[in-house]
Amino acid sequence: MLKGKIAIVTGSTSGIGLGIAKELARLGSDIVLNGFGEAGEIETIRSSVEREHGVRVVYDGADMSKSEAVRGLIGATIEKFGRLDILVNNAGIQFTAPVDEFPPAKWQAIIDINLSAAFHSIAIAVPQMKRQHWGRIVNIASTHGLVASTHKAAYVAAKHGLVGLTKVVGLETAGSGVTCNAVCPGWVRTPLVEKQISDIATDKHISQKQATHELLAEKQPSLDFVSPAQLGGTVAFLCSAAADQITGTAISVDGGWTAQ
Repeated sequence: MLKGKIAIVTGSTSGIGLGIAKELARLGSDIVLNGFGEAGEIETIRSSVEREHGVRVVYDGADMSKSEAVRGLIGATIEKFGRLDILVNNAGIQFTAPVDEFPPAKWQAIIDINLSAAFHSIAIAVPQMKRQHWGRIVNIASTHGLVASTHKAAYVAAKHGLVGLTKVVGLETAGSGVTCNAVCPGWVRTPLVEKQISDIATDKHISQKQATHELLAEKQPSLDFVSPAQLGGTVAFLCSAAADQITGTAISVDGGWTAQ
């Protein structure tokens, strides 16, 4: 379905981003991976995705907290491949604390990576996509882009901002062949969530299994995690012809969290 397309997935050396990159590769898209990690491990990931799916896979270690690096990632991809078809803004970090105790440096880091990076990448990608008369921008927001939780001031603010940015870009590109949408996952079993489970287990002196159930039961009625592969499928759908008229919207993949 995506043969010949070029896709960038930020924050794609593990977790959600890697799941999305693998699904796009399975459908024939060449992939630009991005993210942190040990060089040997990243090369193993890159080569395995390339080998398994028979597509070109390259790695760019651009730091998503730096505006010029983000813009450079988009520019370098267009220069290398001659086009850019799919941009998935997935890179994100988390930190939790009450708002009156939230370190200003942590606030800034979360806003820079979770929100500003998407602005910078979109700003450079849109002109190229408009020239091609086809492009798909998918911002991986969060259920926290639609509702709030305590102790997550920066993350919730950034993800709400990402949903708002999605709407603006959807309007500005309407009718051009370019779409922009946000995907809002609920709980996904990523390293970020594993840490939260461990913290609950430690704080309440309960098992990891009990802590997992407690985490899910509080928010996610399905009592099951969203998988990176499922999110990859959602992004792939947004890149399909069936989604040509879906733009400027947020799609929840959250086991019923926001239905409550």
